[in-house]
Amino acid sequence: FNVKNVIDGDTFEVSPNWQWNGQSGNRVRIANLDAPELDQIGGQSAKKKLSALILSKTIDLRNAVDISYGRLVCDVYLNGKNILPMLQ
Repeated sequence: FNVKNVIDGDTFEVSPNWQWNGQSGNRVRIANLDAPELDQIGGQSAKKKLSALILSKTIDLRNAVDISYGRLVCDVYLNGKNILPMLQ
């Protein structure tokens, strides 16, 4: 998947759309990460950090666990490595 847009520190949009459990969409939420909202302290820096890491890059979506608010909640891998430790 190619990362098209970063919404905040734990949510972004991909192309093409993902498909899971009979549903599809383009928004993804990183599993086990709860970044501050954009208007909270640290929210803008969390978005910047995620953007610098994955924006316009090709990623893998693995181990989907749920769909929350239209977002696929899953692990995200860049170059074969889970990005979660890079964001904490």
